[in-house]
Amino acid sequence: MMKKEGECVLENETLFALDIGTRSVVGVLLSKEGTGYVVKDWYVKEHEERAMVDGQIHDIPAVSRVIEIVTQHLSDKHGPLSSVCVAAAGRALKTETASKEITLSGKKSLTRQDVLHFEMEAVQEAQKRVADRYDEVSKHYLCVGYSVLHYELDGDEIGSLLDQRGDIAKVSVIATFLPRVVVDSLTAALDRCHLQMEALTLEPIAAIQVLIPTSMRRLNVALVDIGAGTSDIAITNGGTVVAYGMVPVAGDEMTERFSDAFLLDFPEAEAQKRRLSTEDELTFTDILGVESTVAKEDILLELQPAVDHLASAIAKEIISLNQQRSPKAVMLVGGGSLTPNLKDSLAEKLSLPKQRVAVRDTSAIADLTLPEQFPKGPAFVTPIGIAIASHQSPVQYVSVTVNEQPVRLFELRKQTVADCLLASGLSFSKLHGKPGMGLFVTVNGIATTLPGGFGEPPYLTKNGQPCQYDDVVQNGDILVAVPGEAGKSAVRTIRDLLPSKTQSFRVRWQGKWETIEPVVKQNGRFTNLEAPLQDRDEIEIQYLESVRDLCGKFKQEDYLAQCQPFHCTIDERDTYLPGVNRQVTVNGKVATLDTTIKEGDDVEFTSYSPVTVKRLAERKQWTLAIGISVMFQGKQIRIEEATLEVWRDGERLGKDEEIHHGDRLRTKVLQAETCTFLFQDVFRYVDIEIPQQGGKTFQLLQNGAKATFTSVLADGDVLEIQWTPKLPLRNM
Repeated sequence: MMKKEGECVLENETLFALDIGTRSVVGVLLSKEGTGYVVKDWYVKEHEERAMVDGQIHDIPAVSRVIEIVTQHLSDKHGPLSSVCVAAAGRALKTETASKEITLSGKKSLTRQDVLHFEMEAVQEAQKRVADRYDEVSKHYLCVGYSVLHYELDGDEIGSLLDQRGDIAKVSVIATFLPRVVVDSLTAALDRCHLQMEALTLEPIAAIQVLIPTSMRRLNVALVDIGAGTSDIAITNGGTVVAYGMVPVAGDEMTERFSDAFLLDFPEAEAQKRRLSTEDELTFTDILGVESTVAKEDILLELQPAVDHLASAIAKEIISLNQQRSPKAVMLVGGGSLTPNLKDSLAEKLSLPKQRVAVRDTSAIADLTLPEQFPKGPAFVTPIGIAIASHQSPVQYVSVTVNEQPVRLFELRKQTVADCLLASGLSFSKLHGKPGMGLFVTVNGIATTLPGGFGEPPYLTKNGQPCQYDDVVQNGDILVAVPGEAGKSAVRTIRDLLPSKTQSFRVRWQGKWETIEPVVKQNGRFTNLEAPLQDRDEIEIQYLESVRDLCGKFKQEDYLAQCQPFHCTIDERDTYLPGVNRQVTVNGKVATLDTTIKEGDDVEFTSYSPVTVKRLAERKQWTLAIGISVMFQGKQIRIEEATLEVWRDGERLGKDEEIHHGDRLRTKVLQAETCTFLFQDVFRYVDIEIPQQGGKTFQLLQNGAKATFTSVLADGDVLEIQWTPKLPLRNM
């Protein structure tokens, strides 16, 4: 029969697959019959020495000897075997998270290609981190898949960056890589046995291929292959495998705990552990020669801490790979999946119902016929899966040319232009045109960067035709990536530093419309908003927002003191007199100097009224003097006696003298607020003129009656002084 492209079929229609594990090598022979598969034979051979560590072949000759034994055993029964299907161990996969942040200010909305380029930069950063961890070159790792953990825009998580605009965008990815050396060492080990690698797959893919058909991969399911030294994890969602992972904890953890608890050497502990699934009590002899019979329940109690530790490690990795949430269900395969109580413990750690975590064995593989004596446990799911997966969807090489350099990569999935550029080692950050030179300035003491123009994306062609990052490539394609042009240097004015709402506004100031703009200084000198910015400029911007700010702009600083609540110190005590000076109104309502002014506001000030001693006394309800009013010689006279004096800096102030904001005053009480006024007190307020023709004698009258200088006066009295006419001289 003619071999179809991509099928692993030997001359006798038999599929030969090897599961090269850490502890053993499992060989299986399957034949394709109709729509199903039939297991014809199998053979298992354990390594005699520690030739493999965590899925990586460390001793190629030693591993080759075991492979040769398995191959020879099956060849002796079924004829020569020259081609084989193998799998790269899931535990060899390296998973890394990485983030990439870019500035979007001034950029148009993001396109699909912008987002892909952005994601690949993050994947390349993850690839570099993996390589740095193992002190290797990043090109030594093949990306077998990545998933976006989340996007962020201006610090907030967002569902998609497509067509978004903002200042800062960020993407976080989880990417999985396969070391090229894993494949190279597999090839070398097979070459020593004269076997040709007919097809390659990944162990997690192999198990998923037979247990989770494509129709089920839209569900968010985790598959865990628990071996001896490690537990391999794969996650499906949205119709594909979205993530791979591994934890360095597995069945040996239980064996070590068994060994420590009952003083057994490791091989004996492993043998006894396997009997737990079928026997209710175990009898064994420890290293001291003491024979013991222990109930299964007691053994499980001793093993439970190790079981919980394994479940916790697996659950933590599943949640990490699955974007920080539990999947809908978990399938367990591999010999370690039979660990007692593991299934229930894992369900608890993932907060899943117990029925959502299940152990799957070879009986769950559809369209598979097994010999009666074939082991039906979960340990043989992966070996059979390798054979079937390699036959149905083998991983093959894809050879392309990138910028005249050959690139060879495994087709673990549909390869895209982006995958080829990544495998070639081209830097995605350098492919995109560099941003133009920005400006670094300081605004009010805060460092600010004004980016230059955005660089152009690279110009990509496939076989001479323009292409995009997500275009699928075929074997032999010729790719060319021309870096995009650099962006233009930043050209900005001071106005560009201001939010639009603070650039300018109009107000009516004292009846006249005025345009208000911020006051700016450039390197210490006053300038305007249209002044061009230079790198390293120091800019000071004073936003004029309040009545106080506008008073300074219009050089009416005297209003600032006049509009403040009047303050002075009286007898060492602070005194405030609001509303005694000038007042400001905004849109007809009384305001303060700190009232915010906005577009269209009408600002007016009332006239200024100074504070005198008399006004202060009225506000403080002081009595400066007491007195009465009388009529003297037909004129109104006010007679007063001071009761309180006000002093400033050693000087007595009159009642009409002005008091200034901030003055320090002292008061002096002279007498009680009662007083007796006499007729003679009138003469302090009037000047007496003696008639030239009259006499020098006079008569004092109080309300028409005779009075004396000491007559007591009352408010409203009418007072007079009558001069006696001069008598003529007598003749002698």
